[in-house]
Amino acid sequence: MSAEPAAPGPAGAGLAGVRPEPGVAKPDPILVVDGVARYFGGLRAVDVDHLEVQRGTITSLIGPNGAGKSTFFNLVTGFDKPNQGRWTFEGQQLAGVPAYRIARRGMVRTFQLTKTLGRLTTIENVKLGATGQRGEHFLPAIFRPSWAHQEREIEARADELLERFNLAHMRNEFAGTMSGGQRKLLEMARALMVHPRLLMLDEPMAGVNPALTQSLLGHITALRDDGMTIILVEHDMDVVMGVSDWVACFAEGRLIAEGTPRDIRANKAVIDAYLGSSRALPEETAPVDPAQPDEVEDTP
Repeated sequence: MSAEPAAPGPAGAGLAGVRPEPGVAKPDPILVVDGVARYFGGLRAVDVDHLEVQRGTITSLIGPNGAGKSTFFNLVTGFDKPNQGRWTFEGQQLAGVPAYRIARRGMVRTFQLTKTLGRLTTIENVKLGATGQRGEHFLPAIFRPSWAHQEREIEARADELLERFNLAHMRNEFAGTMSGGQRKLLEMARALMVHPRLLMLDEPMAGVNPALTQSLLGHITALRDDGMTIILVEHDMDVVMGVSDWVACFAEGRLIAEGTPRDIRANKAVIDAYLGSSRALPEETAPVDPAQPDEVEDTP
C-alpha cells in the first residue's frame, strides 16, 4: 500500500475548500496573473487567463515539454516581456518592471541551467546575491569604513546559508569545481540572500541524483515551513505528488487544471495532456524526510 503524502502546512490546509478548477481564486494569494500572453510569431507559448498562487505553499507547475512553464517564469520575473497581460505580487503591479527590481521586491527565481560563476569561490558567489551593497558604488567604495560593517553582515549571512545547505566545506573552493547538485544548492543559497517572500525554482532536480534529490526536497519543504512561498517547475511526478500543496498543469501555453495532488492525480485532462491517455499518475508517495543526510555527491 502506498504511503500518504506529507500533511500540508497551515497555508496548504487553507486550500482544502478551494475548487480544483483552472483560474480558481485562493484565500490569500501572493501572486495574481491576469491575461498574460506571449507569442513567438504564430506560436502561442503562454496564454494564461487567470492564475493565483496561495501564500506560504509549494505550488508546482507541471506539463509536457513546450507547455510554457519556463516561459511563464521568464514573463512574471521580468526576464521576458509578454505581448499582453498584467500581474501583481503582494498587490504591486509588476508589468514592465525590470527583473532586478522584481527580485529586490522579494520575488526571486532560479534557472534550469545553473548560473554560477565558476572562477569565483562559493562564498563569493553567495555574497553576490545581497542587494543594496554600499561598496558597489563609486564614491562610497573609496572609503572602506563606510561599508565594512555591512560587508561583514553580508558575509555572516552567506556563511549561515552555506551551513544551512551543507556547503560550508566548499566555502573557499571555486564554484567551477562543484558537482551539479551542489551548484543547485548554491543557486538556492544565493537567491535567499535577497530575503525573498516568493522563490521560483525552475527544475531544481534536473541532473541531480536521487539521493541528493531527497536533500533538495528537504530544503524546499523547510523553506515552506518557515513561511516562504515556493513555485516549482518539475517533471518528476513522484517529486510533484510528494511535496506539493497545490498543482497547476499547463498544456500548449494554457492553464488546463489546478488542484491538490490528489485532484490532479485523478484529472483526466491532465493525464491525457501530460502522460497520454494510456498512463496514470504515480500513486501517493511517502512524505519527504528533511532529516535525510546531505553529504551525498552526485556527478558534475
